[in-house]
Amino acid sequence: MKPSRKKKIEPAFWVAVWCSATILAFILLPLIQMFISPSLQDLKVTIQDTDVLRAIWLSIYTAALAAVISFVFGTPFAYLLARKTFPGKKIVESIIDLPIVIPHPVIGIAILGLVGKNHWIGRCLHSLGIRIMSSVAGIVVVLIFVGLPFYINTVKTGFEAIPVRLEHVSRSLGAPFIATFFRITFPLAWRSMLAGIIMCSARAISEFGAVVVVAYHPMIAPILIYERFTAFGMKYSQPISVWLILVCLALFVLLRFVSLPKKQEQ
Repeated sequence: MKPSRKKKIEPAFWVAVWCSATILAFILLPLIQMFISPSLQDLKVTIQDTDVLRAIWLSIYTAALAAVISFVFGTPFAYLLARKTFPGKKIVESIIDLPIVIPHPVIGIAILGLVGKNHWIGRCLHSLGIRIMSSVAGIVVVLIFVGLPFYINTVKTGFEAIPVRLEHVSRSLGAPFIATFFRITFPLAWRSMLAGIIMCSARAISEFGAVVVVAYHPMIAPILIYERFTAFGMKYSQPISVWLILVCLALFVLLRFVSLPKKQEQ
């Protein structure tokens, strides 16, 4: 019996390995340097700083609020895009994706133009006592703007993965649309919705460019990091950056667990 030949590894495989290693190094090296630069004492002192705690908490709070509002308004929109075909649908989908590619200071300036006293919407908000500039409400508005596309696209994909025939069977048995959605569609799509909420929160928690235009104060974590860096340098900005990276890492670990496929029933 002839010994089996050792399988030859194609050169393309080694090219792929080299490219993968280069990309991982490109991502990891700056982050590793970020983590090893501050001492444990620096990290401890930083997390005990009330300004840092307030900024990180405000980032988490406003990002979560933006995600919840995106869930309420974005879920019906995502369902409509997943289930219906209509004239101009591709244009609508492109509009949804616009906040992903627009330079974020431009987003901030655009929002200011709408809610300022020179616009009727801004005057109406002012008469109602609603302040957008330099307020938590302004931060949330900006974070919804930048995070909503991630929620809608994630949930739309989840709805598209659910067979339409299941909904048709429910409707043919006399169930109204709302009952069908909450009894059939929602239980099958909840993972996508939760993943969309996490994606929206993760995107929102990292926003800087649009927020700094609309609401420099109260400070969220990215703005505090920028201020500490410009005023005191890397020594005082790196520890805050490490804590914010850990928050983002926790969100993406949670996302990976949510995205795990269900175990097949035996």
